[in-house]
Amino acid sequence: MSASLVRATVRAVSKRKLQATRAALTLTPSAVNKIKQLLKDKPEHVGVKVSVRTRGCNGLSYTLDYTKTKGDSDEEVVQDGVRVFIEKKAQLTLLGTEMDYVEDKLSSEFVFNNPNIKGTCGCGESFNI
Repeated sequence: MSASLVRATVRAVSKRKLQATRAALTLTPSAVNKIKQLLKDKPEHVGVKVSVRTRGCNGLSYTLDYTKTKGDSDEEVVQDGVRVFIEKKAQLTLLGTEMDYVEDKLSSEFVFNNPNIKGTCGCGESFNI
């Protein structure tokens, strides 16, 4: 019985360029400013966490909460000094999404411009992918 020999070589490649990856979530300047403003009053919190909950008449809804620590499976997005943590369940639904903060005469809210959403419900509280 003969033994087979398998060889492997590991090489350090210093001339290869690393390609930057896109963040799962990008923030508009107005979203960054609003998060900074909200966190200024809460020094014990390090950022905000985006989660997905079953809600509305059609499926899922995003929620935002203050957070003191990064969860083990959270994805962290740091932009312009603001830290946003994405809960594991929400990570795939947020890929390529832009988070904005919009104010008008009647309301002010964070808006998620998500290119992956296929539809929203009539009440405007949920979406499906």
